[in-house]
Amino acid sequence: MLAMDVMTQNVCTVAPETPVAEIASILLRRQISAVPVVTAAGQLVGIVSEGDLMRRPEIGTTRRVPWWLELLSTRSEMAADFVKAHGRVAQDVMTVNVVTVPETASLAEIASILEKRRIKRVPVVREGKVVGIVSRGNLLQGLAAGARKSPSKTVVKDGELRESILARLKDQPWSNTFAINVVVTDGTVHLWGLVESEEERAAVRVVAEEVPGTRAVEDHLSIIRSLSYAV
Repeated sequence: MLAMDVMTQNVCTVAPETPVAEIASILLRRQISAVPVVTAAGQLVGIVSEGDLMRRPEIGTTRRVPWWLELLSTRSEMAADFVKAHGRVAQDVMTVNVVTVPETASLAEIASILEKRRIKRVPVVREGKVVGIVSRGNLLQGLAAGARKSPSKTVVKDGELRESILARLKDQPWSNTFAINVVVTDGTVHLWGLVESEEERAAVRVVAEEVPGTRAVEDHLSIIRSLSYAV
């Protein structure tokens, strides 16, 4: 799936001169956690999130900077922090360096961006203009839609299926294929051998389940702690 397949298209936006109080009302009314800031021409110039509005004098939450931290900060940095906390309009409080993705970005790419940047959503842009937004919720919607698809009816010979499962297990850093055997009969995968934990046992099962052609998995694995193998 791509960004265009799951993104919310009717994106609520605000102008650079939109008052902070109005932005707060929009976030509450729309039940969203951020809103893109766009120019009259539709160009994305920033984004205002809940986090940008947390430290405000109106609600007594401005951050008191320790004296030693003030000594380490430049005058421009302190001035920028003041504007962020006391600014009255979107352009004063918005995050300027907005992370964006194109419509063709894969969900895997987007998930990685959200995780690495520790953000909850990412605007989808085309030629600098916002055409959608993908949130963590949208990723879950994509997952739910994918889970509802009919199971694969791929028919694979038992021997080929066995080799595919063993090959995939060999690629996993946590797997010790010297202690695991795979037997396949009519598409049903039987797992035999020894693993060191319930987590490894579950991982071996999941590997077998996700290989195309697997109809069912029978788990006969045994758990033995602190295994030592001779190569």
